[in-house]
Amino acid sequence: MQDNIITLENVSFEYTDDDDHASHPVFSGLDLSIARGSFTCVLGHNGCGKSTMAKLLNGLNKPASGKVTVDGMDTADESRESAIRRRVGMVFQNPDNQMVATIVEEDVAFGPENIGIAPQEIRKRVDSALRAVGMYEYRTHATHKLSGGQKQRVAIAGVLAMHPECIVLDEPTAMLDPQGRAEVISTVKQLNRERGITIVLITHYMDEAVEADRIVVMDSGRIIMDGAPRDVFSRVDKLRSVGLDVPQSAELAYRLSQNGVDIPGDVLTPEECARAIARVIKSEV
Repeated sequence: MQDNIITLENVSFEYTDDDDHASHPVFSGLDLSIARGSFTCVLGHNGCGKSTMAKLLNGLNKPASGKVTVDGMDTADESRESAIRRRVGMVFQNPDNQMVATIVEEDVAFGPENIGIAPQEIRKRVDSALRAVGMYEYRTHATHKLSGGQKQRVAIAGVLAMHPECIVLDEPTAMLDPQGRAEVISTVKQLNRERGITIVLITHYMDEAVEADRIVVMDSGRIIMDGAPRDVFSRVDKLRSVGLDVPQSAELAYRLSQNGVDIPGDVLTPEECARAIARVIKSEV
């Protein structure tokens, strides 16, 4: 039986407009399970509900109906709020909004200090977390002097210092340059594969989604696709119908196939695409 760390059962959620107090439904009857130790990527165009769902995963948002459980704990139970937030950490889009201290190691220590961890243990956690994200050598640096990618890695370290079992990242690379994006995604992959931390990544970058074990595609508050990256990205027309692209290699393979070239429809990476094209050329020589 699959061990799920997070489960959403028949969840509905709505926002209330502050001006006219009208309700605006986001989800209705949403079901989703996140397996412990997995790397799940959530895709969808702006406004589809993916960021709202992300905040449901650690109780920042509460369902209007249905049930969200984290490690068996109901997020609607206020007495379990602290325990749930320790299990599931959140990393948001703008790293500047997550910095609470002017020095890197002090920023990472903020969370453990707030929950009363002993100073000696905090020192161990801070050093371990910074090493895990490749930022230990910057531990005494000023946070405002870091690059965007470095700031985001420090934000991840701050979550790691809380010893979470799951990290939810809501478009963490949206404000970063390509190098910063690569740094953050490399860190996330390493935490998942080497430490077994469950990862839920919200993104609109298709090349980041390729790295996941599973892709969940959302549209208008519904899950419309759910599967391995190779399966999801082979359905180019379906993704385009909801305003999404596919990785460039998958796009090239799709176009070649549409023009009669005998190339697999589940190509994902540049290397796979190059090999497939080479096989075609070799077979025609």
